[in-house]
Amino acid sequence: MSATKPLDGIRVLDLTVALAGPYGSLLLGGLGAEVIRIESPGGGDIARNNPPYVGEDGIHFGVKGEHDVSLTTLNRARNKKSITLDLKSDQGRALFMKLVKESDVVIENASEGVTARLGVDYESVREVNPKIIYASVKAFGEPSPYPKLKGMDIIVQALSGIMDVTGFADGPPTRIGLPIADMIAPLFAVNGVLAALIHRGRTGVGQRVQVSMLDCLASLVAEEHFDVFHAHGYPRRSGNSQDRLVPFGVYRTQDGHVALVAFQPDWFQNLAEAIGQPELVNDPRYATRGPRMKHATQMNALIEAWTLQHTSAEVIYELQEKRGVPAAKVRSPREVLDDAALRERGAVVRLEHEGLDGIEAMGMGLPIKLSDTPVQFDQPAQALGAANDEIYRTLLKLSETELSQLRAAGVI
Repeated sequence: MSATKPLDGIRVLDLTVALAGPYGSLLLGGLGAEVIRIESPGGGDIARNNPPYVGEDGIHFGVKGEHDVSLTTLNRARNKKSITLDLKSDQGRALFMKLVKESDVVIENASEGVTARLGVDYESVREVNPKIIYASVKAFGEPSPYPKLKGMDIIVQALSGIMDVTGFADGPPTRIGLPIADMIAPLFAVNGVLAALIHRGRTGVGQRVQVSMLDCLASLVAEEHFDVFHAHGYPRRSGNSQDRLVPFGVYRTQDGHVALVAFQPDWFQNLAEAIGQPELVNDPRYATRGPRMKHATQMNALIEAWTLQHTSAEVIYELQEKRGVPAAKVRSPREVLDDAALRERGAVVRLEHEGLDGIEAMGMGLPIKLSDTPVQFDQPAQALGAANDEIYRTLLKLSETELSQLRAAGVI
């Protein structure tokens, strides 16, 4: 395997905060880009104050101590070089533009209008470096149709319709358990950046990449044709079952829950035999997928009446191992983080920090494998401003006198 990562030689200026932006720059760093994370002197990303913290007392949820670090930061700031820079000052903007001349990508997720007010928007940056790829992740797009609304994940979930199709038919709309808008949007943004880099490689021309969290979730909702099903009398929410594919859902057992799928004819026949009702394959209500959709409630009740008589392991053995019907235990997050196979493949990895000696804290890995080039989050998160000397002294060739003046003025 080559020692060179796929994005080696690509320099990214990271102006992002919270999650939607930092997750995107994290992915670029894991793919090998040199990510220079720019934060305000003395403060930085608001996520640095997210509990729990790691410090001399281990992991805790109390008041953040002087030397404590947020687990959020340890997770999201890996593979990034941390520098401080006051973009509100003329000197700060001038330094930023010097960095732009030496870089390939800028990624930001500031509120609408902020980058323009600071003078670091795409138009300003492009004048300095026409080859720059400038990626913007916004909540609602720019210009926003909701200019006074803050783009928090739960707000985006609500507006996208994804919340209205999540949950049970007789229950309320339900938030997805992960900040899905914050995590899906940067995946699209990174795709856009990679495509723009390929285009620049052919033409020498940079461009802006724009991604909206709302657009991303709405596109996922549109993929499922919920409007068509609802117009034909099917509920928007079907809980733990996907009624158009029934049997396809989560069922209670004596000691937990299992997910199973049996919409294929052979799977359905094997399921019917397992639950002791082989006649279901000839019952006109259940024999084919169309009628089964209209009788999904009855179908699921028949299945759960059987699964409740058994443990999860017994259900999985009877269906998956004996009969080839896809079935799996619904695992807890702790069980997933302890999965030896996932750890070996690097999907989940141990976070590194001196405060974690003897304490295990797991973080997200990079679930991409390339045959010839390594990819992974293999550099621990840096303290705020830890790379100031490297970037300002080595990359921008600033003298010690200049650095001292910038520090004294609070620019870095």
